[in-house]
Amino acid sequence: MSLSEPDRELVVAELGREPTTAEAALFENLWSEHCAYRSSRPLLSAFESEGDQVVVGPGDDAAVLALPEPDAADAPAADRDDDDYGDQYVTFGVESHNHPSFVDPFDGAATGVGGIVRDTMSMGAYPIALLDSLYFGGFDRERSRYLFEGVVEGISHYGNCIGVPTVGGSVAFHGGYEGNPLVNVACVGLTNEDRLVTATAKEPGNKLVLVGNATGRDGLGGASFASEDLAEDAETEDRPAVQVGDPYAEKRLIECNEALVDEDLVLSARDLGAAGLGGASSELVAKGGLGARIDLDRVHQREPNMNATEILLAESQERMCYEVAPDDVERVAALADRFDLGCSVIGEVTDGNYVCEFAGDGEASESETVVDVDAEYLADGAPMNDLASETPTPADRDLPDPEPALADAVEAVVSAPSTASKRWVYRQYDHEVGARTAVKPGDDAAIMAIRETAADGEGEAGDDAAPADADERGVGLALSSGANPNWTSAAPYEGARAVALENATNLAAKGAVPLAAVDCLNGGNPEKPDVYGGFEGIVDGLADACAALDTPVVGGNVSLYNDSVEGPIPPTPTLALIGTKRGYDAPPAALDADRAADSEFLLVGAGGDALGGSEYLAQAGGTDRFPDLPDADAGPDAGARGLADLVASLAAVARHESTLATHDVSDGGLAVALAELVTDAAGVDATLPDRVAAFDETPGRLVVQTTDPEGVAEAAGDLPVHRLGEVTTDGTLSLSVGDESTALDADAIRELRGVIERELA
Repeated sequence: MSLSEPDRELVVAELGREPTTAEAALFENLWSEHCAYRSSRPLLSAFESEGDQVVVGPGDDAAVLALPEPDAADAPAADRDDDDYGDQYVTFGVESHNHPSFVDPFDGAATGVGGIVRDTMSMGAYPIALLDSLYFGGFDRERSRYLFEGVVEGISHYGNCIGVPTVGGSVAFHGGYEGNPLVNVACVGLTNEDRLVTATAKEPGNKLVLVGNATGRDGLGGASFASEDLAEDAETEDRPAVQVGDPYAEKRLIECNEALVDEDLVLSARDLGAAGLGGASSELVAKGGLGARIDLDRVHQREPNMNATEILLAESQERMCYEVAPDDVERVAALADRFDLGCSVIGEVTDGNYVCEFAGDGEASESETVVDVDAEYLADGAPMNDLASETPTPADRDLPDPEPALADAVEAVVSAPSTASKRWVYRQYDHEVGARTAVKPGDDAAIMAIRETAADGEGEAGDDAAPADADERGVGLALSSGANPNWTSAAPYEGARAVALENATNLAAKGAVPLAAVDCLNGGNPEKPDVYGGFEGIVDGLADACAALDTPVVGGNVSLYNDSVEGPIPPTPTLALIGTKRGYDAPPAALDADRAADSEFLLVGAGGDALGGSEYLAQAGGTDRFPDLPDADAGPDAGARGLADLVASLAAVARHESTLATHDVSDGGLAVALAELVTDAAGVDATLPDRVAAFDETPGRLVVQTTDPEGVAEAAGDLPVHRLGEVTTDGTLSLSVGDESTALDADAIRELRGVIERELA
């Protein structure tokens, strides 16, 4: 990829001359789709990003959110005011590393983790949790399994080595990802009002200091590589564009960054990701309306004879760019040396242009100016694309006829790789490092204990050794992320709305209410009208649902051109959602056999009376419209609930003192939700009217085991509550649908749900 002729003409007009080789490469990368969002930025204004909890919104390396005080943590965000928030902050960000993970699944996924962790660090935060949402082609394809295993190994290796727990996420298999998998990773960090750093340069005369690994030639042109379709020979031809990670250097960098922030030595910061040093340093000064003068010869390098363009654009990992006061430079260098990290004073902030000079190892005795451009024009001057769009056509109802036998249908859906157990994935992650993980992977949502918010908490922002006896008056941070490609393939707009509601329901199942969201919007080649139409649909659907949930979307990432010789991916709106609750405990997603005799088994919430986008149709064939979702705007008098009230009611049900177990209904419908609740000692005997009721995947519903059904109904407010059946002590799912019945004991369910672990053993 090279600078297009229309872009070159704009640059020439701005500069009044032809760009140098280094300038042309900078514009090519920073004006690429990956960096400039040329096809998506016109759509992103649909997202609402403001709220009392939002300290730093979109546009920085990560968003910053104020946590509510414990007494306000259970209240919906719309019911809080400024006084309900304390000085403990969390950062939240998400990134994609899709193309690199196809070319080199291990390094591509590993460096995706490293990048989002450094985004967290650049805000003055200590990383405390990771979420990964992964999408692959059909599980029966050898290529998909190779990519799946390599990606999971890369994430687990990097995350485990740096000591940041991977506590949640999602995995989906769909034929549309056969030639282009998706690797979306979110990170949560912890900081406070005094430690907050941003990526906005402050003042001319301050020094720019590069700390971390030496610069090599890996990752050259990574931003432009991520902005074009994957070719058939991408695995070999594009290998130089993939970075190589060093998690042990990243761990040292995390601790060094913590020390720098502790001593208030960082005025602004940016991690070196897309477009390397050129991207990080130019964006840092551009956000402050400033410029810089950089001496590229001062950049510490690990390869000989690197030219100016290579030094500027290499995406070598584990590097940070800091703005530092002149008097503090020596102390920064001393701390870098303590953690065995390289350190270079590469230049200073100015009030002029973004200028880079380079002499190299040649005969020239004086430096040559290789870049001299306006930083804001470089960072934000890319023109937006005006693209044609075609709205997808909804599917008609054409259900399988004859229907598969109920027993066969249940077994097929329960054992489908997308709905089956993901234990093989999360058991490879150290999800307990840091001693904050109160609810672990495998449940609807993870919960992290933020003990610093408790009245007797004593830990600092990065101190995982907060008192073990700190009581549960602190804030529990609930986390969920993912998307369902079956939903958004069937109906991009409604499917994206469902993705938002499903993630919010995951939080509610553990008693939490949403605080904020970040999104990773993945699509194919936007120059194809049908692809762009689907992408528009997921943007609008996600934006409308998050607004209805009173959940600001405070940051995110866009990844387009996810096309290959296999075709475009399904439009995939990964949403990572963060919520709060008082305390760190939550009802489990497993039945309580000891209370079987004196408990009831209920369904809270309404189905959508359709099977479009369901795993049932994916297995059995046929089509259908997408299920009706709750009306976002209608109130109780109209017979429907607004989404924010709906989720708040579900959370109240989960927190009710009589609630013994909760689980959301989503992928696979009630059939899968019931199977996942069964244990060796506890089962359920349930009756449903028909196949739609059994396999409809409408989110916004919980199955609940309770000793006080009247109390749960009261907590549910206007939501419908139905008795599903009996909790038993035989460890069996007994399911009657219409005039058919089937039964599966706990061993059979484990066998069906263990397909991934069994096949990859």
